Amino acid sequence: MAHEHSHATAVAGGNEKALRWALALTSTYLVAEVIGGLVSGSLALLSDAAHMATDTVALAISLAAIWLGKRPADKRRTFGYYRFEILAAVVNAVLLFFVAIYVLYEAYRRISQPAEIQSTMMLLVAIGGLVVNLIGMRLLASGKDESLNVKGAYLEVWADMLGSVGVIVGALVIRFTGWAWVDSVIAVAIGLWVLPRTWRLLRESLNVLLEGVPDEIDLPEVERALQAQPGVAGLHDLHVWALSSGKVSLSVHVVCTPDVVDLAPLMLQLRGLLAEKFDIHHSTVQVERVPCEQAGENHGFGPAVTAG
Repeated sequence: MAHEHSHATAVAGGNEKALRWALALTSTYLVAEVIGGLVSGSLALLSDAAHMATDTVALAISLAAIWLGKRPADKRRTFGYYRFEILAAVVNAVLLFFVAIYVLYEAYRRISQPAEIQSTMMLLVAIGGLVVNLIGMRLLASGKDESLNVKGAYLEVWADMLGSVGVIVGALVIRFTGWAWVDSVIAVAIGLWVLPRTWRLLRESLNVLLEGVPDEIDLPEVERALQAQPGVAGLHDLHVWALSSGKVSLSVHVVCTPDVVDLAPLMLQLRGLLAEKFDIHHSTVQVERVPCEQAGENHGFGPAVTAG
């Protein structure tokens, strides 16, 4: 029985198109926002411009990851280049961390020495940034739950959108009250809002790089489901990991009961269970009549030890 197998996802093309449009928008408006921040003297606006700069870098990295991910597997990289998506997500998270920390530091420095703020320019530029961010979020929304790479880019734009709202509020307050210190408070609020979401993205990405069990997979439940199948006496060396977003793999050694005559049907039965119940379509199931040496508690990555 043959099964068509592919690591490719149907949403890759849509994600690439959305990322291209979002990159064009953010990179175009970035120049205007930087100029506006420098002329107005607003730290909150410069903070928002810094986030938009990381948006631009993140979107470019995300596009590069998709392009590299299209390269076919070869003799050196048998799984292809899909892991570049996760590396891009890590880079996005690190960029966000640095921006948030810089904004917090600069805000602390400015609280004691408030700068003169041109609230009108600050307001106009922030409104334009908000419009660009809302369009970018709309473009990326459909792919954020299917790809950590796109999720990272979406979080960048979302953080920048919130920053634009904060800058608009700050500009209005400064315009009608003259409280220049509000600019630094808004910048701090943006930084504090971004940090926990950035940590969540980094944690998810590092879990993939460390080949941890994906969050959507309940490993004990997988083990119970396999054990409950007719013909299964036991199992060992069970591993579940993700190559990239949505590309979950599993390998397991299964010991069959004595009444099993043909091992192939049991293997196909277990692979079908994994695909239907857990959406795991890349599985390697080794069926054994007696447990192999990898069933031992002290099994590691060294050569197998045979009894002499």
